[in-house]
Amino acid sequence: MDSHPYAPASWIPDEHGDEPPSNPSDNRTFRSVMDSRIQRRDVMRGGLSAAILALMGSAAPNTGLASGLLAGRADAASPLLDFTAVATGTDDTIVVPPGYSARPLIPWGTPITGAMPSFSLANSGADQAQQTGSHHDGMHFFPIDGRSPWDGSSDDGLLVLNHEYVEPRFMHRAAIGQALDSDGVPMVEGQRDANQVLKEINGHGVSVVRIRQGPDGGWSVVADPRNRRITGLTPMELAGPVRGAELVRTKYSPDGTRTRGTLNNCAHGVTPWNTYMTAEENWAGYFRNGDQEDQKPNLPREHARYGVATGVSRYGWELAEGADDAFLRFDASRRGPTSANDYRNEPNTFGWLVEIDPFDPASTPVKRTALGRFAHEGVVFAPAVPGRPVVCYSGDDARFEYIYKFVSARPYDPATADGSLLDEGTLYVARFHDDGSGEWLPLVFGHGGLTAENGFASQADVLVNTRTAADFVGATRMDRPEWGAVDPNSGAVYFTLTNNSRRTEAQVDAANPRAGNPFGHIIRWMPSDSDQASRTFVWDIFLIAGDAKNSRDANGRALGDDSILASPDGLWFDSRGRLWIQTDIGESSQNEGPNEVFGNNQMLAADPRTGEVRRFLTGPVGQEITGVTMTPDRRTMFINVQHPGATTTAEQFAAGQVTSTWPDGPGRGYPRSSTVVITRDDGGAIAG
Repeated sequence: MDSHPYAPASWIPDEHGDEPPSNPSDNRTFRSVMDSRIQRRDVMRGGLSAAILALMGSAAPNTGLASGLLAGRADAASPLLDFTAVATGTDDTIVVPPGYSARPLIPWGTPITGAMPSFSLANSGADQAQQTGSHHDGMHFFPIDGRSPWDGSSDDGLLVLNHEYVEPRFMHRAAIGQALDSDGVPMVEGQRDANQVLKEINGHGVSVVRIRQGPDGGWSVVADPRNRRITGLTPMELAGPVRGAELVRTKYSPDGTRTRGTLNNCAHGVTPWNTYMTAEENWAGYFRNGDQEDQKPNLPREHARYGVATGVSRYGWELAEGADDAFLRFDASRRGPTSANDYRNEPNTFGWLVEIDPFDPASTPVKRTALGRFAHEGVVFAPAVPGRPVVCYSGDDARFEYIYKFVSARPYDPATADGSLLDEGTLYVARFHDDGSGEWLPLVFGHGGLTAENGFASQADVLVNTRTAADFVGATRMDRPEWGAVDPNSGAVYFTLTNNSRRTEAQVDAANPRAGNPFGHIIRWMPSDSDQASRTFVWDIFLIAGDAKNSRDANGRALGDDSILASPDGLWFDSRGRLWIQTDIGESSQNEGPNEVFGNNQMLAADPRTGEVRRFLTGPVGQEITGVTMTPDRRTMFINVQHPGATTTAEQFAAGQVTSTWPDGPGRGYPRSSTVVITRDDGGAIAG
């Protein structure tokens, strides 16, 4: 979700996600669709307000989407937003509305399993495999006695959360001293210390931890056999059409049925049968392929199209001293006589959605390859209907990439449903039309030109090269599609398009009339006939982010002091149909972001029926608010604070200074990512 300036110097992040831009197609961009739909003359005559009003107005008579979803009074106070908005803020703390409390829970390094080693910066790599990982992200609360998200205990459950990446400068400072360069980054010229690398790999992945609320209302970790760490080394199955294909045969799994670990776990999803899906987002830079021909990179498309590094990888894990296969596999240019003797296909076993059963600690995580391979931000399932297919959506979080949908081949049966439903079906990619309509293009071998004559050998080839297939069929290139959410009341699907700060003056258009725009927007669509499996849909814009002068809600109104935001990212509907929006303005020492206007990253709530938006919380310095879930009674909310202190510069760090000491406080060490528990002081439901 964020850029990562603390990796080796050879890793150059793109501000639109962590991968460098790698889409060479000339498919239409979403902004060109918007430019056609809202003519520039409308912007020139009436400014952005007129453009948005024209958009909303044109959508309603043609599709009924805007008028159908905005059914309430736009000027009435929303019953879904029963809290006092908080102001933007820059303090190093969590700020919530009056009458609410926020407390940290399970920060990075909290012991949860095995020998339960206490947190210390001197912890070993083996210790890290028994503690919560780093950089908390997507998350879900599974009631301990329930088998659905809104049924069961509200004071006892399994909290399952992703860990997106690590910051070596904070992870190793006390333990390795001189092994850090002047920027606080582990040295990559030569060899890395094997324990450092093991700690970093084990800092990734997923944590499954039982938590319980005590009589005083506080939550704590419970030792439980189901507590579990899934890391970059955990054995995993490959399932679906890619299983056994030549493209995923490796030294570790010569038959192409297994792989090791999951990396860069961003957002998540929850299946209708109550298992957890974790998304592998910006995984490509963890690998390198130094193959060259005539002094130029000689990468296969399944590496080049995804941005696999040609120099040292993101963290230089392949350089570890005494490296064995667990580390050497990150160098995909190490080759033997066949794929079964080398590492050329290791990157192809990443970029998938991974299913985990949190209630069975002995179960093996499964990478569901029918859902496609790309930089998955997350996955969102439409409400499952017995007798109908299972439908889910996922965004590819990189500049000018695509939005996808999967429709299962078999219908949903609550009595028998399991992950095998995700192994057979059709993967689609979205095309948005100028008139507010859209269609889903199938990515199926033998159809739409996805044939051997055009370079696709099989359905496994189509899926390993999902981006290339989407290029070929003519999908609409979007601006960083991130989290999605499905309105439980209307069935409308919402997606955040986080930003596109590289737009030049020549690229300014009616939908984004600012050069260098970092602010983003939220798109939504309604499937035809309210059937999530439909091949067609209608769409409009729910919100355009920005300051009070350059933003609009779904009614065309400017956002006010209580609702301005930048770079919408996390997105989630609670059981009452309230939409929660989290921001990621890219706070780092390399990107100051629009903090002077918007303050620290924040979370807002929106009523999709009225279009009203209101700020619910702000976070500490240098962080990103991400991940949100609630207990079934809606009396406890969990959110995550990721990478506090990321605004610390190299000079500050070398001097022993940091911009944040959250959550431990001044003088108590480096900042740590952490989950946060939010409750109402009167014990009532969150936000009413």
